[in-house]
Amino acid sequence: MPSRARFLPYVLLLPSLILAAGVIFWPVGDLLEIATHNVNRFGQLRDYNDFANFKALIADPNFTAALIRTVVWTVAVVGGTILISVPVAMILNEDFYGRDVARVIVMLPWAVSLTMTAIVWRWALNGESGMLNSALRGLGIIDANVQWLATAGLAFPMQIGIGILVTIPFTTTIFLGGLSSIPQDLYEASALEGAGRWQQFRHITLPLLKPFLNIAMVLNTIYVFNSFPIIWVMTQGGPANSTDILVTHLYKLGFRIGKLGEASAVSVVMLAILLVFTILYVRLAMREEAR
Repeated sequence: MPSRARFLPYVLLLPSLILAAGVIFWPVGDLLEIATHNVNRFGQLRDYNDFANFKALIADPNFTAALIRTVVWTVAVVGGTILISVPVAMILNEDFYGRDVARVIVMLPWAVSLTMTAIVWRWALNGESGMLNSALRGLGIIDANVQWLATAGLAFPMQIGIGILVTIPFTTTIFLGGLSSIPQDLYEASALEGAGRWQQFRHITLPLLKPFLNIAMVLNTIYVFNSFPIIWVMTQGGPANSTDILVTHLYKLGFRIGKLGEASAVSVVMLAILLVFTILYVRLAMREEAR
């Protein structure tokens, strides 16, 4: 009887595990099959091509540039989001008049479709009639219109800034949950010992917030790495592919050029990168917590 009770949880979980494995591994298997075969524009598999699709990607300078740009995009957006969200969450965690309204204002952009947000920003950054140019001209900062999205050196940094803005609400929510779990007695005791705000942040807030930092890092990296709407809606990877990241490059290969095999190969590369990152980061985080 005790042995049955020991295996009962695994038996109950088995149907869900089988379903989850089917949902995950079946599409991945099809993706690998397409990536290693010749495929026509209608998605029909031909013969095995000895990894020709992956070799074509390595030889393609647009793929290499998109890969580097994806790393820059992910690191900048995730890093900038965390640097801003931590102090925002700490402010919203304080007890002040109108805190509930402030929290709603910060979280409200999260309820707006990312595609709609990108459309609004595309209008605001329009080089001829955009709101940003009008505001800067009114303040006397610029004399002539700036082509924010039509200039290679400006379009990508602007998209990174927008990516940070739209990721802050979700990240702030995670950190608010972490801050609310920290006992206030620790801060009161440290204040009696003469600890200042910076010392409290360094020795109390940051260590106890680290599990939530790890969650935000992993989830935001996966989310931002695969983020499609901002880049595509605002510039479609232009001008001259200067804002392409892997996911937009994949879309162009698969649905504009019709190279479904190479597009699938890009998907496999993206999956491998995210899988390696997640495993390494989780292992490092667990090793630090075990010390």
